[in-house]
Amino acid sequence: MTTLAPYKFPGVYMIQDKDRMALCTESLAPGLSVYGEKIVIHENNEYRIWSPRRSKLSAAIKNGLSEMPIQPGSKVLYLGAASGTTVSHCSDILGFNGTVYAVEFSERTARELVHLAASRNNIIPIVEDARHPTRYTSIVAGPIDVVYQDVAQPNQATILYENLKTFCSFGAWGMLAIKARSIDSVSELDEIYSKEIAMLDNLGLQIVENIDLSPLEKDHRFIVCRVTEELT
Repeated sequence: MTTLAPYKFPGVYMIQDKDRMALCTESLAPGLSVYGEKIVIHENNEYRIWSPRRSKLSAAIKNGLSEMPIQPGSKVLYLGAASGTTVSHCSDILGFNGTVYAVEFSERTARELVHLAASRNNIIPIVEDARHPTRYTSIVAGPIDVVYQDVAQPNQATILYENLKTFCSFGAWGMLAIKARSIDSVSELDEIYSKEIAMLDNLGLQIVENIDLSPLEKDHRFIVCRVTEELT
């Protein structure tokens, strides 16, 4: 017997059958699998299993995330969208009244993202470099509620800050998957994390959560922060 119940965040569910208990989202595009994820039908609705080993946001939820700024109806700027695995689950959560602006630098990878957006009207793909937010100001209709970042760059804190400064106002949220070895390949992990978090704090962002993603994601921390003062 399969049971399904709302999780603690709107738009996120917990499903359980004889084999497993897993996070899932209700599909905004029924009948379509995005990355080979299992699809479960429950009471005539379609739900997509959200693997914490395929999505850092799912891993953060699995490891105890308590603040989830991505809500139904939110406007989200997603940096480092890749082919759209996590973007697709954000799309489910946002629903028809929300929007996710999905930024991906690689044209080759972005082809899959564009294909995904063809079946989901709340995804707007942007093939651009997240280090230069002014290049896509004409596409993004702000203000943005949440900037979500998952990029493999050395200056991850700065990229998040520049996008928050460009598109957000007081009260907006930042969500950052810190990829330690993309920043520094030799230093101690705690030292790398501390420097990035200190930089966010010095830039005027309030750190709300700091979650270790191991063992689901190696050498990653998930940071939730908030704009509590004017960013200059």
